[in-house]
Amino acid sequence: MYASWTGFGRLAGRAAAVGGLALVGAGCGDDNPTQSTPPKIDIAFYTDRDGNFEIYLMNTDGTGQTNLTNNAASDQGPAWSPDGSKVAFSSDRDGSTSEIYVMNADGTGLTRLTNNSAGDYGAQWSLDGSKFAFVSGRDGGNDEIYVMNADGTGQTRLTNNATYDSAPTWSPDGTKIVYHTSSQVYVMNADGTGQAPLTNSSTEAESFDPDWSPDGTKIAFGSNRDGNSEIYVMNADGTGQTRVTNNATADYEPAWSRDGSQIAFTSQRDGNEEIYVMNADGTGQTRLTNNPASDAGPDWSPLR
Repeated sequence: MYASWTGFGRLAGRAAAVGGLALVGAGCGDDNPTQSTPPKIDIAFYTDRDGNFEIYLMNTDGTGQTNLTNNAASDQGPAWSPDGSKVAFSSDRDGSTSEIYVMNADGTGLTRLTNNSAGDYGAQWSLDGSKFAFVSGRDGGNDEIYVMNADGTGQTRLTNNATYDSAPTWSPDGTKIVYHTSSQVYVMNADGTGQAPLTNSSTEAESFDPDWSPDGTKIAFGSNRDGNSEIYVMNADGTGQTRVTNNATADYEPAWSRDGSQIAFTSQRDGNEEIYVMNADGTGQTRLTNNPASDAGPDWSPLR
């Protein structure tokens, strides 16, 4: 899951720069012009294929699977920064509870952002990259939604109730946060006010894992209302709830691509957790990972 931003503006600027360099090189008779790395999109995910959970990257077709973290702890829940330069994640590497960390997109520059005796996890960047929404059990043991500045300062609680609140994701304009509470999907203003359900517990089973589309008009989410966990898409106001996966095993953790054309998700249809991708309407479901370990929690980078 992630807050959605587009990175396509980077392509035009980079292509123009590369073209300009090529013309200068040709004019100077350079026989060895500088090679520029073409822009790309990656999917971050977590996997225990190495014996414990680590953060990995792969190309959008499933090739090039490479680990970013490598230690004896459990690293989970990767989330790309809006500009594609950093990845946030949760880890218990400094103790028995999960804390939030951020690193450069190549795995260097690791920085710890939270530090308390309760678990902190589920960090998601705001639209402008200045804040995180995240989950913490620091106040009484039940999980609540918090926000903090991107450097870890200013940690502030947004929700306060007897149930567990989790899986926050920012709207593309940064004014709202969609999240999971009371077995349903809720939405609130970015300051915690105006909390309201988008799915209805009186007529539905549990709904979870919400993720806002890049244009702000849709929300993908998981629900077991039809007997097992499947992926659904609804309008941002909760109307038009439509099922987009349909199989006998669980599909969950939907994540929109940055152009809104595809959704990556986790599925157990092959006997264990694997990452799949499909078109936004549910067609073209394709497996990206294939190994006996668990692969889960996909998150798309912007073009970088």
